[in-house]
Amino acid sequence: MTALTAPAAPSTAPVHGGPRLTRWLLRLHRPALIVWTVLVLLGSALLLWLAGPLTDAAAEGWRQYNACGMTPRCAYDQDAILLYKSAYNYLTVALTGLPLLVAAWAGAALTGRELESGTAQLAWTQGVGPTRWLALRMAVPAAAITAGTSLLVLLHRRAWSAAQGRVDNGKPWHDVWTFHANGPTTVALALAGLAVGVLAGLLRRRTLPALVLGLALTAGVWITAQQLMPHLWPAVTEVTGLDDRYGHLYSGVEVDHGLVTASGAHIPQPECHAATSGGCGQMLENLDAVGYYNTYHPVSHYWPLQLTTGALVLAVAGLCTAAAFWLLRRRTATPRAPRTTQRTTA
Repeated sequence: MTALTAPAAPSTAPVHGGPRLTRWLLRLHRPALIVWTVLVLLGSALLLWLAGPLTDAAAEGWRQYNACGMTPRCAYDQDAILLYKSAYNYLTVALTGLPLLVAAWAGAALTGRELESGTAQLAWTQGVGPTRWLALRMAVPAAAITAGTSLLVLLHRRAWSAAQGRVDNGKPWHDVWTFHANGPTTVALALAGLAVGVLAGLLRRRTLPALVLGLALTAGVWITAQQLMPHLWPAVTEVTGLDDRYGHLYSGVEVDHGLVTASGAHIPQPECHAATSGGCGQMLENLDAVGYYNTYHPVSHYWPLQLTTGALVLAVAGLCTAAAFWLLRRRTATPRAPRTTQRTTA
């Protein structure tokens, strides 16, 4: 592992203040700031359109459709229904994908490119130490990312709420993309993307490798958080009898489901490929099954799941931030001169 050179600042080098450093950073990354501002404004406008005119048109289309009943060739606004569905899906996936965009930028432009081009080393000769250089590069983007992502999440939740009970093809709260786009986990994931991207840039110190590594690590954090999310809060278990054909269905985040035996044990529910329902009944009797069990998170667990998952992701972001500072200090540490011993002759 090669060390980065952090030359000592000359005695005449100016020590810039915090506001001046911030202005310099914003000027250096002005294109990224402009792109981020445009994305937030465009996303906000589209989400307001989704929550207002588009939802109203889709709701009217569904009202017309439900009023048709069994009437053949009944006219209803199918285009409005399909447009709402497409717009909602695209905007939701785009919002939950923002952490990947942040990670790619943080790894490629914020740290990787500056280390590769020598811009970082130049800054260290102007009275800005490596630690201060990195702190500024994380604090300013973190503020912009938190503000922009929080606004988009609030507007998305407003758009989703506007369709509840009015648009029949609206997504439920526990839909994977909707769950994250409606709450603070997306903000936490975006901050984690920043920390992971910065760490990737320090590890690779080149633009393209840092971009790829940042994307891969952030995707790993996203997937891991989603897998752990159902287990971060105690779930609810419901038991129904075998006569309730739909008792094993649930409305929420699934944790587990299966059969309850006469002894009270919970066992997996095997698939039944019998040609008649009697054959499936015989299979359940052979298993000594007396009912179904479902372990899941109802809608009342939405905020506990959001907060626990967000806290977990922020902890990962904190660890990545600490690792980035440790790595930078290690690579820019001034090597100690070897100690010399003086021999004395008798």
